Amino acid sequence: MAKILVTGANGFVAKRLIVDLLNQGHQIFAMCRIKGTQAFAEDRPNLQYIWGDLRNPETLKMIPEDIEAAYYLVHSMSDIVNNLVDTEMEVVEQFLNGVKRTRIKQIIYLGGIINDEKKLSPHLKSRLLVENSLKESGIPCTVLRASIIIGAGSASFEIIRDLCEKLPLMVAPKWVNSRCQPIAIGDVLFYLSYVLLNEKCFNKTFDIGGPEVLTFEEVLLRYAKFRNLKRWIIKVPVLTPRLSSYWLVFITSVRYSLCSYLVESMKTNSVVQRDEIKKIAPHDCLTYKEALELAFQKISQNEVVSSWMDSWDIRGTDPNIENYIQVPSEGCLKDERRVLIQDSKASAIDRIWRIGGSSGYYALNWAWHLRGLFDQMIGGIGLNRGRRHASEIQVGDSIDFWRVIHSDKDKGDLILYAEMKLPGEAWLQFKIEPKNHEWFLVQTATFRPKGILGRLYWYALTPFHFVIFRKMAEALAGKKIKLKLL
Repeated sequence: MAKILVTGANGFVAKRLIVDLLNQGHQIFAMCRIKGTQAFAEDRPNLQYIWGDLRNPETLKMIPEDIEAAYYLVHSMSDIVNNLVDTEMEVVEQFLNGVKRTRIKQIIYLGGIINDEKKLSPHLKSRLLVENSLKESGIPCTVLRASIIIGAGSASFEIIRDLCEKLPLMVAPKWVNSRCQPIAIGDVLFYLSYVLLNEKCFNKTFDIGGPEVLTFEEVLLRYAKFRNLKRWIIKVPVLTPRLSSYWLVFITSVRYSLCSYLVESMKTNSVVQRDEIKKIAPHDCLTYKEALELAFQKISQNEVVSSWMDSWDIRGTDPNIENYIQVPSEGCLKDERRVLIQDSKASAIDRIWRIGGSSGYYALNWAWHLRGLFDQMIGGIGLNRGRRHASEIQVGDSIDFWRVIHSDKDKGDLILYAEMKLPGEAWLQFKIEPKNHEWFLVQTATFRPKGILGRLYWYALTPFHFVIFRKMAEALAGKKIKLKLL
């Protein structure tokens, strides 16, 4: 059993890797930036959470001195629009300062395949510089460079899925002719585990990819064929990366910062060149079709362990999540609804725990979709993110443009924090409370305005809130309602 540090522990890859490493008997120290956002129970055997912000050196003193290896799985693409390279370099420098005082034997880094170092997007440039910093640290380093990762919840998969499911006709830029080598998330996890403390892999860089080299156009069309969808792609030479990014934001669940970096990276090929790992670790990777089959199997069985949306970004780099779990009362505007539950407490909780995603908001869903569209138009994330699981919620989950910051299903207590664009901050809380041998649903929308603009925003929407929040509370309480268009 080895003692392993996993950074970026709430990320898409890290969550799944932690499960695999625990099953292999290792002791895991999972580092999260924001306290209280752990994906797994803290009393799980051989798992300990560390609350460390890689931009705050003081918090890195919590890293145990006896760790033997560390996975560096931190990327800032979804948070940073500008200065990505500077941010990534600052973070990796602090990480190295934090682990150099330990007895670490190996650093494992998951980066992206680079076919031409002279034509690098900001995304790939930052990954290459991080890679070089890790290699020059004096600590044995193993680098795995992956092409696009396919798995339920991965950013690449969700973009492909959204495009093909929503658009019969796709107008695409010439970068769809670029080549890639899709790899299933399970195969990525295999390699990440295999190289752990394997001296044959020390100070080595490996490219990892699936067995097929495809253009991005083929990736889309093969997905469509797999789903029995007729889709057409028209390629145009004038669609700039910026326009492509805005286009993806409106169609997919991915925010602009991540879209812009991914689009820039898609302009170059991402094909395996260094395949020495096949000699060290013989392994048959899944084909693209097999990876899709497995992804949809997980989706249909509600077994999506992690999503790219799971990483937290509330208030940028503020590590004090307690500031947001405790819904403020001073200087806030509120809309509170108390409704008698018509059936049972358990039924009401079940409805609350299914809110958002494909279930919608139980009343006037068109109004929520309109708000989501407006959010996207002003650079927000909109409703496209959906939710990880149809009926399960855990702290850190994203639900459309909300983030789950408190979840107690036994009590029926749920708090959501708004990640939409707002002139202020907003919370939506649900509680189940007893009174005179009956159960009541208490729904509270709280808004902390920022200046006069924030107050004008709230008062302008008050008539709409009156109807939308009332109807939603009544529906969640099991009351049969008649919906009328406003």
